[in-house]
Amino acid sequence: MNEKRLARIFFMTISALCLAALIAFIQVRMAGQPHTDSVVAENFGGPFTLVDHTGKTVTEKDFSGRYRLIYFGFTYCPAICPTELGKITQALKQLGPQADMITPLFITVDPARDTPDTLAKYITLFDKRLIGLSGTPEQIKHAAKIYKIYYNKVEDPQMNDYTMDHSSFIYFIDPDDNLIAVFRADDTADLMVTKITDTLARAGTN
Repeated sequence: MNEKRLARIFFMTISALCLAALIAFIQVRMAGQPHTDSVVAENFGGPFTLVDHTGKTVTEKDFSGRYRLIYFGFTYCPAICPTELGKITQALKQLGPQADMITPLFITVDPARDTPDTLAKYITLFDKRLIGLSGTPEQIKHAAKIYKIYYNKVEDPQMNDYTMDHSSFIYFIDPDDNLIAVFRADDTADLMVTKITDTLARAGTN
């Protein structure tokens, strides 16, 4: 990824086509306060095989036993994806030493362009703890399915290129693979930190 592409990610002003509220495609029911409390998810998560940004093949077992923040997006996303990854980065910084208990994962929905090498360069813009995951189209399709993520390739004739429509959620998952919270685009890093610290306190890990 060259400097021109990196600059475009952050300064491009066109409207992002990333979708932030495709509730119909995620089977998550929330009670109590909106967005984050009392999450109940049916058939959420499961086995997967992907490739991380170093080229290593990984499965869900490599991340079990740890808290995780998971976000699906793509490196060519002009606005929403870098904003959400920036939010994760900010939350991790605010958490201080507690952030060491959390593994942040960025799973691409655009494996054709987001190779491990591309992901490796991209995640350096955010937090060194961030792990980029790619794979074959079939592997990505499976991962998106088990995490209730919608995505779709959209051609852009004006740019002789394409973009990706996709749902935009940050998932907070516990060491036992239970979905604790779903953070949406209008949730702040401060809200994420509050939810995470409360969860860690209840678990006696703070």
